[in-house]
Amino acid sequence: MSRNPLLEPHLLPPFDAIRPEHVVPAIEELLAENRTAIEALVARAEDEAPSWESLASPLESLNDRLARAWSPVSHLNGTMNSPELREAYQACLGKLSEYSTWLGQHEGLFRAWQALKEGPAWASLDEGQRRTVDNTLRDFRLAGVDLPAEKKQRYGEIKSRLSELGNTFSNQLLDATQAWHLDLADESRLAGLPESALAALRANAEAKGQSGYRITLDFPSFFPVMTYAEDRELRREVYTAFVTRASDQGPHAGQYDNAPIMEETLALRRELAELLGFATYADYSLTTKMADSPAQALEFLEDLAARALPQAREEYAELETYARDQLGMADLAPWDVGFASENLREALHAISQEQLRPYFPAPRVVDGLFQVVERLFNVTFEEDDQAPRYHKDVRFFRILEQGAPIAGFYLDLYAREGKRGGAWMDECRVRRLEGDELQMPVAYLTCNFTRPVGERPALLTHDEVTTLFHEFGHGLHHMLTRQTVADISGINGVAWDAVELPSQFMENYCWEREGLDLIAGHVDSGEPLPGELLEKLQAAKNFESAMGMVRQLEFSIFDLRLHHELAAPTAAEIQALLDGVRDAMSVVPRADFNRFQNGFGHIFAGGYAAGYYSYKWAEVLSADAWSAFEEAGIFDPETGRRFRTEILEQGGARDAADLFRAFRGREPSVEPLLRHSGIRVA
Repeated sequence: MSRNPLLEPHLLPPFDAIRPEHVVPAIEELLAENRTAIEALVARAEDEAPSWESLASPLESLNDRLARAWSPVSHLNGTMNSPELREAYQACLGKLSEYSTWLGQHEGLFRAWQALKEGPAWASLDEGQRRTVDNTLRDFRLAGVDLPAEKKQRYGEIKSRLSELGNTFSNQLLDATQAWHLDLADESRLAGLPESALAALRANAEAKGQSGYRITLDFPSFFPVMTYAEDRELRREVYTAFVTRASDQGPHAGQYDNAPIMEETLALRRELAELLGFATYADYSLTTKMADSPAQALEFLEDLAARALPQAREEYAELETYARDQLGMADLAPWDVGFASENLREALHAISQEQLRPYFPAPRVVDGLFQVVERLFNVTFEEDDQAPRYHKDVRFFRILEQGAPIAGFYLDLYAREGKRGGAWMDECRVRRLEGDELQMPVAYLTCNFTRPVGERPALLTHDEVTTLFHEFGHGLHHMLTRQTVADISGINGVAWDAVELPSQFMENYCWEREGLDLIAGHVDSGEPLPGELLEKLQAAKNFESAMGMVRQLEFSIFDLRLHHELAAPTAAEIQALLDGVRDAMSVVPRADFNRFQNGFGHIFAGGYAAGYYSYKWAEVLSADAWSAFEEAGIFDPETGRRFRTEILEQGGARDAADLFRAFRGREPSVEPLLRHSGIRVA
């Protein structure tokens, strides 16, 4: 019988060999081996004072071996979802959660870590190792190590159930997204859609053996319809299907409804927080973040809202007037806003995403991204087309410094069936030292862009280009780290509300002539983005930016209040809270049937519960960091070197606030964010 590939040592995941039937046996074997090894470590620590080498290093190796097996499984579940893989993945969630709880509540292990902090080995630890010990002791307490037995058991049950609920939420959202489509025999109802969108809809139909056009709820299909389709009834139909996914409303009402998942999740989160001595889940969540308290985070959001709302109302009034006078729309409906906004943008700035597409062929954009990073951080890139991959569209690259590889990443750009929506960076391998061997960090970089059609390369919108740069910023944080302890390497140990700093920082290169000269080149001629188009792009950058900001603030305030004010809300109470936030914050019309919350994967299936505000918090940091480059030159080598050494290389070795001060020389200021966002400063 052949050996399970998930149990074999590999530099990169053996994607060509992994099958769903490998998953459960591999995870069960690793968990059993880890438990035995950990008990031996604890017994040893009771006989002799623990050191880094006798406790922390072997524990890290055990964690890493498990992560190397689970990481490709988790990634495939998000990018190549199938019924068989989903079943295997689901079967492991409870086992992993139970193990994590056992580990976090292991009193003997907790005492061993305490003995390391209080014993003779402490003096020999470096700053990063000490921070790891402190973080670990904190996490033991957050895992309920101090709780009595019955409360420990309940904690474990809650954690296991929350893990299952998050996965179910994600699966139901994916299923609801893929359950709906609209086939059109000809393009008569698709007037207004650009040729690139029509080609993609034709390709959707062909992939299913159909003629004509197929609209789906995947973003590259949904977005062009909402932005360009002149048929108002078509926009209404597609909008309704999209905003009612996984809910009690819409074309699949009740079939994939996430409302019971949300109710149970929120009740369990509150119970978990109270078990650990916190008043609310938001209080619990913020113990590992930069913000001191939910009140401080909420005050930050409401301050931004007070600055942005007056301008957002003016922007919407302008849109209403334009829609009435130029488009003949007496009343704007929710499914009209994107269409009217795109028309107004073109009227004011004579520019559209479609005009820009030919200048952003995906191969040129990727090459330009690499050139930006090379100039900023003095590294180079090479592709390895022999690395095992899980889909023909996926590519693997290495980052080199002075000719030697220091990191690697998988690039998975295009939307496809079985791949969850959105864009993300995830960890494949973490940089760490084991003995004399340095493990190279490897990242997964995943997007959902419009696929290439025929022989032509995929042509990206400018929004998609900035998304790619955003995710690559996360990737750089992971891959350029200098840390050798896994718990503080890359994005590990970084305060959640600072983790978006590098990603949002990288987006700036998509707006500047020096950056765009590297990124953009016409698909046919290779010519750079003309000066006239660049001026229009920059002029349109902050078009309806206040409306965009209050939309993000609406999500953030809803999330924070949901986890701070409501203990065990019903679906109706969740809706009522969101409606109240929208009454105060939103400037655009809303449909009674909109169930945005039922698809809010960031907080119900991601890591952003009581933390969605992090996007705006980190944007203050990234805008202020960018202002240092504006002052020195956006490719200034010394500023690039300092950003790399003070931010990217540090990982979680020091407090994020200390790292920012080290780079900027002062506390962060909100003014650059307001200026870059085009928000008038009173």
